[in-house]
Amino acid sequence: CLPANQERFADGKLATVQFHPSAQVVMTAGHDRSVSLFQVKNFNLCYVDGIRNPRIQSIYLESFPIYKACFSVDGEQVIATGTHHKMFFVYDMMSGSIIPIQKIRGVEERFLRSFEVSPDGSFMLLTGTSGYLHLLSMKTKELISTMKVNGRCTASAFTPDSSKIYSYSKEGEVFIWDVRSRKCLHKFEDEGSLEGKCIALSKNNQYVACGSTSGVVNLYTTDTCLKENHPKPVKAIMNLVTSATCVTFNPTTEILAVASRETDEAVKLV
Repeated sequence: CLPANQERFADGKLATVQFHPSAQVVMTAGHDRSVSLFQVKNFNLCYVDGIRNPRIQSIYLESFPIYKACFSVDGEQVIATGTHHKMFFVYDMMSGSIIPIQKIRGVEERFLRSFEVSPDGSFMLLTGTSGYLHLLSMKTKELISTMKVNGRCTASAFTPDSSKIYSYSKEGEVFIWDVRSRKCLHKFEDEGSLEGKCIALSKNNQYVACGSTSGVVNLYTTDTCLKENHPKPVKAIMNLVTSATCVTFNPTTEILAVASRETDEAVKLV
């Protein structure tokens, strides 16, 4: 297969690669301050006929190296946060406008970097410092509520029905929040975790995967996570030798991808 972004390679580190939720489009974004959209042709045709993956559009955000970019659930917007900025940008793909979100009333953070969008498209969760989690309305980008975990939050994930949030702390604890009431429903410790790094929930809401700095990824059932303070993993995946920085399930919950950005080719499919 030809490189998806062959018509415009990035000048710096790529922070995000994501497929559009409904169109044959892939987005790249990164430290060269740009977001680019490419049309992805049929992979077999690409290989056999050499068809290009044409660039649809690139937007440039001046003095804004991108930390993370993400499509909205309906695919009409791209949200992008920077590496060292209090603000973030929303790119409206329908109108072609770039909207800076300069200040969110009630959110006092030095940087806004990590965030998650709820599967139903209603919420945006910003990970702040000192354990603060800021829940925003995806429609208005205004603050709904702030939650706080003990220590520092390193990763969060919504359940597939968007009713709960799992927040993983640097101290290896996972806090489960009710989105509607914003109350902590339960807390459990990730077995053997020295420092939490990444978390994912399966699309059928059966499993929770927690990855730590040791490279171990623990797989739990959601039932035990909601009931027990020290649940036993269904499986401890030890294929990574450096810190686990990404875990994600495929849509049918048959495959779990675990990866580390700290060394080359550290991607395993379980």
